Amino acid sequence: MSQVKTVNQLMQYLRNTHKINISGGPQKRRLRNIGYYHGFKGYRYISTPGNQVRQIHYSDFNEILAVNDLDMNLKSIFYRHIMFIETALKNYVLEVVLDQSKTSSFNEIFDTVLTYYKTYQSGSEQYRKALSKRLVLREKFYGTLTRNFNTKKDVIQHFYVNDQNVPIWAIFEVITIGEFGNFVSVANLNAKNAISRSLGLNQAFDSNGKLTESIIYQIKDLRNSIAHNDVIFDARFRSSTPNRALIQSLERDTSIRNITFNTIVDYFILVIYLLKSFKLTKTELMKTMNRFESAIDDAKSQIPQTIYNQIFLPDTKHKLSTLRQFI
Repeated sequence: MSQVKTVNQLMQYLRNTHKINISGGPQKRRLRNIGYYHGFKGYRYISTPGNQVRQIHYSDFNEILAVNDLDMNLKSIFYRHIMFIETALKNYVLEVVLDQSKTSSFNEIFDTVLTYYKTYQSGSEQYRKALSKRLVLREKFYGTLTRNFNTKKDVIQHFYVNDQNVPIWAIFEVITIGEFGNFVSVANLNAKNAISRSLGLNQAFDSNGKLTESIIYQIKDLRNSIAHNDVIFDARFRSSTPNRALIQSLERDTSIRNITFNTIVDYFILVIYLLKSFKLTKTELMKTMNRFESAIDDAKSQIPQTIYNQIFLPDTKHKLSTLRQFI
């Protein structure tokens, strides 16, 4: 493959090596547009969590294009909602933190709110790990502020050039979603519980107050994959085991069974669940449902059933039907 360079050579390589029917100007342009590595290489397999790779056996280039279209459609559907959810979550957390600390100073919030490590016995292994996580968070926040000052990020520059401390709300504008999840993780139990109640999460499954951070961590990889235009159709982005309490609360509240986050459908369920928690209208939620189901149906009509069944499990339609009832 190292000798294959031109589009014509790539087409010949696909025909001869992978036995894929590809020819003509339109397909040449599509191959050039999607790219060999991002296109064919990205869609030739399904990678489930745990790096279990299952290769998809295509016979025609149009099948690859259909999977590419599916992936792009899914990213388009998810994008605005994921960004909305990230912003809304930060605002809910900010409201609780500011209320409990009575200050916007990160240093004071660090001392008064980010104290979850104190729930463990002093000197224990859990205590040391929790304290270390808290200290690492502080260093990452300071590093983020330095980086954004050097790149002349306006929201950070304003406070530094005026010799003022950067308030927590401004810090939240520039931290990554992973750092945001870590912030919630090291917050004390009172803050965690207040955030959970504010979000309307099922308290029966949140006795330790960790549902909020579990939600943030669960959407983190999806959010970052969409932002970087990575492949998402097979949920290969998932990097960690989902929190069991999160799964149980979702199954209880939505009446949908077998939520595993091994498929993109389960992430869609979580997104709809959160959007409903943030009081989006039934009309808007149904519009999103229709777009998601249309993307799946379009893919089903354009690719062989064997390929479709590798991407979407047999319970997909039942899950989406139940999700409609939840809405």
